[in-house]
Amino acid sequence: MKFALLPRDAKAAAYPADLGLDADLMVAALAVARQIEGLEALREALSGELGFALARATRIFISLKGRLIVTGMGKSGHVARKLASTFASTGTPTFFVHPSEASHGDLGMLRPDDGVLVISRSGETVELSDIVAYTRRAKIPLVAVTSARESALGRAADVALVLPEVVEACPNGLAPTTSTTAQLVLGDTLAICLLSRRGFSSRDFTSLHPGGNLGARLKTVEDLMHRGADVPTTHHASTLAAAIIEMTSKRLGVTGVVDDEGRLVGVVTDGDLRRALEAGFYDRPTSEAMRREPLSIAGDATAHEALAKMTRNRVTCLFVLDRGRPVGIVSVHDLLRIGV
Repeated sequence: MKFALLPRDAKAAAYPADLGLDADLMVAALAVARQIEGLEALREALSGELGFALARATRIFISLKGRLIVTGMGKSGHVARKLASTFASTGTPTFFVHPSEASHGDLGMLRPDDGVLVISRSGETVELSDIVAYTRRAKIPLVAVTSARESALGRAADVALVLPEVVEACPNGLAPTTSTTAQLVLGDTLAICLLSRRGFSSRDFTSLHPGGNLGARLKTVEDLMHRGADVPTTHHASTLAAAIIEMTSKRLGVTGVVDDEGRLVGVVTDGDLRRALEAGFYDRPTSEAMRREPLSIAGDATAHEALAKMTRNRVTCLFVLDRGRPVGIVSVHDLLRIGV
């Protein structure tokens, strides 16, 4: 179902009450459209002065020797809390300070080598005045996210990230909706700029996200693989009978086939064994039943990458090699067990 969107200056009267599902969907479509318009305006602004200001803010925060402190009041404060978490989880040591608590002693959390990011749409929020004044006295770098360049906050900041004027999704044009979305997206963008500058990798991400499904996906193959005597291997000249014993004892449904130098030259699965036995190859060398060019994966690959490779190639195990020699093996069951 599609709706013709109302004009940008539509007021509360444009929202009919108690007209059923169609009216609700019309309100929803308009609310989403307002948010999209706000983000389009933000993207356009980034190609101009806002983009230069964002680059300056990135340079300031990437050079901090201390932490990044994020603050805001009301809905902007909720956005600030979320952004503090995003900055911290992507390699920028960050925490949130409530502006009212800052006025009652929490200013002591700030150090001279820190930086401060203040979020306020109006830039005139009274509760922010003390923390802003403190940064000016202590010469702590201050970056503001505001919609009012000439506000007290906008004028005080070393860098003002001035958001474009947007229409709130609220039919009264009052509830912070589109404006807080723009604050959030701009803050996330700044976090990604810092992440990129730091060269923050998936391995770095893993170290900061050890729990939950995300942590499982980012574990490395080396964290999960079987190693040493638990890696099933069979010499290429040994018989299929030996391969059966090795495969059965290691319980992975596969055995690697190695040459005289210990290099992996093939792989035999339980399916390969069944087909070989049906053909009467029980006493024949394993090399006659093996699949050549076996698949392998690097030890520092993520569990998610390993599962993707297994799925793509329709296999259940991957070997980990060191100069061609198998030093580990990871199975799909290892990945599923940790919730990948």
